[in-house]
Amino acid sequence: MGILAKNRRAAFDYKLLDKYNAGIVLTGQEVKSIKTGHISLKGSFVTLKKNEPYLTNATIPPYKYSGELKNYDSSRSRKLLLKKSEIKSLIGKIRTRGLTLVPIQVYTNKRLIKLRFAVAQGKKQYDKREDLKKKESQRKIKRSLKENF
Repeated sequence: MGILAKNRRAAFDYKLLDKYNAGIVLTGQEVKSIKTGHISLKGSFVTLKKNEPYLTNATIPPYKYSGELKNYDSSRSRKLLLKKSEIKSLIGKIRTRGLTLVPIQVYTNKRLIKLRFAVAQGKKQYDKREDLKKKESQRKIKRSLKENF
């Protein structure tokens, strides 16, 4: 499993609850572009339109070596492939107030490109500050242990 892209802000801005894996409907040149590492999950999210999940605002630039593409939108919505039971559970969770779907990473599974996303709840500013304080204290502890040995 090779990780192609990560959304590093997701874990900082959201409390990740349940994680799901989904396939993505892509065109051929988008697949080549992603496999060369050209994808950005920054500012992207998963939406449900007519009970079907879509990846929105993920930027996939056109493949460098393909010909000129007319009407190509690099941040178009891309359909996600999930089982019906998973979609129904997502719909139930999203109707709960304050929950959203956040993409975490894009990876390959054998030759397929998959998206890992999570049902998440937004963090408040003070929660983020507490996380930063914990992280900094863990760094200090590791540094002091390293110096002692």
